[in-house]
Amino acid sequence: MPSKHTLQLAAFVSIVSLASHTLPQTVTVPPSHNTRPPATKQWEFTLMTDGYIIPDQQSFVNPNFTADHRWLHLEARYNSEDFRTGSAWIGYNFAAGKNLVLNVTPMIGGVFGRTNGVAPGCEASLTYKKLQASISNEYVFATGNSSSFYYNWPQVTYSPVEWLQLGLVAQRTKTYRTSFDTQRGFFVGVSHKSIEVTSYVFNAGWTDPTVVLELGFSF
Repeated sequence: MPSKHTLQLAAFVSIVSLASHTLPQTVTVPPSHNTRPPATKQWEFTLMTDGYIIPDQQSFVNPNFTADHRWLHLEARYNSEDFRTGSAWIGYNFAAGKNLVLNVTPMIGGVFGRTNGVAPGCEASLTYKKLQASISNEYVFATGNSSSFYYNWPQVTYSPVEWLQLGLVAQRTKTYRTSFDTQRGFFVGVSHKSIEVTSYVFNAGWTDPTVVLELGFSF
């Protein structure tokens, strides 16, 4: 019988393959686990930095840099797949819909550092008016002594006004450990022009909460 991880990976690959054959090729810019409207310039860059404050463990910073040019998506991360580990990504941007907008970016990445390997991934969002559901996920095929694993960050966002974002979030990660395989929580974010500030709180009410403070800048 196939293992749980094998079934997850098979489902993930099927979804990415279906999206790449059915969605028209237009411009979209979904970075990391935060999505935003399609780029209006030839190149659009985003630097997103997350600071993790974890009870009884070492805090760390997780920077993510993205560059988008029409269909091309490039991304670099550090402390994302694992602690003291970097990754570099290339992807293809797709979008479909007007009132109900679907953005999908299938990607492939190389992982190096404490964990080494190759990772297929996908960033996707579905937006209707002030409500958005999004996910960033990947499966790392690790080499050497590292173990392969599945990472995801699903998020539901409601924006009552343009500058305010509220929502629910979850995360499955290898970078730090808690009593839960999947962290779950809520977030509040504000934005002004090209700057975003967001605070995430994971596992509040179940155990000592993990807090993530995020600062994003687009240019």
